[in-house]
Amino acid sequence: MLKEIQIVLCFFFVFVFAMLYELSLQSGCIFSCMPISKRFLTQEDVMSQSRSIIFVETTDRLEPPPLVSCSVESAARIYHDRPVVFFMKGLNNNTWMDSNSTYPAFSLLSAMKNVFIFPFQMETLFQETPLLPWYHKVNATQEKHWVHISSDASRLALIWKYGGIYMDTDVISIRPVTVTKFLAAQASQFASNGIFGFPHHHWFIWDCMKDFVQNYNGRIWGNQGPLLMTRRLQALCNLTNFYNVEDQSCKNISFLHPQRFYPIPYLAWRQYYRVWDTSPDFNNSYALHLWNFMNKEYKPVVAGSNILVENLYKTYCPTTYKDLIQGTEGSGHMQQNKTE
Repeated sequence: MLKEIQIVLCFFFVFVFAMLYELSLQSGCIFSCMPISKRFLTQEDVMSQSRSIIFVETTDRLEPPPLVSCSVESAARIYHDRPVVFFMKGLNNNTWMDSNSTYPAFSLLSAMKNVFIFPFQMETLFQETPLLPWYHKVNATQEKHWVHISSDASRLALIWKYGGIYMDTDVISIRPVTVTKFLAAQASQFASNGIFGFPHHHWFIWDCMKDFVQNYNGRIWGNQGPLLMTRRLQALCNLTNFYNVEDQSCKNISFLHPQRFYPIPYLAWRQYYRVWDTSPDFNNSYALHLWNFMNKEYKPVVAGSNILVENLYKTYCPTTYKDLIQGTEGSGHMQQNKTE
């Protein structure tokens, strides 16, 4: 009799768990409604709501440097009710990185309830997209900018398949983006691909993938990235200069003012690594792109330096600051991260 009761209770708890799990997926509250272990959530479960914040690492590097960690952490804090998904080429399906990882950045990011780190393979990602034939044809070893080109392709495929917001790993989030279909202006009449958002299977992203293949030229820096986004937007609308801090709209796609993500333009990127008499408030910005690709000098963030980026770390990614900057104070930290 006792054995039968145990069996009944076992089935009951399995049933209840399954029902709660299904409700959490339907309501979009996977992270706040129930303490499901992240080990039980698949990539499809996590990204099923088309609300993910997506980051991509297309090198085989397994230890995210401080700036990457800050980007992911800040997004997880700002978008606390949404999944923040970090895809890493260096991982494989048999690798599980968690809060016990020997990599400090993995440990702190894995401990955040809405951060998910998944492996990804381009061959699989590009299935059923215009990018697959190109991927089969291109010779990666002959491509000077392959890390960036493969990242440009991957971000398009990920947003096409899953929807949400893509961000480069040198973008620090400071407040939520309030629109769902948007491109970010780097300057008047010039679009960036460092951050953009669309629902899954949106026609604009499909057109971008077709353009990626039809106009492919890996020798031209940015041809598959910001130049592509600008081409597609210009094909739809007559772009004009921005006036004041007002966003534009093109075919129901928001074209966001440069102040939203690029308040410090790329030629002035060193301003992030200087001490300001009065720190800027960035009241018109959703996030800050730190132009890490321009940082050829590998300027570090050092605890106590009081430079602008240190103060951004303290405010928007305090765990990264505590563990990866203060935690090894005195050694400095190279923020070498290959992003645009």
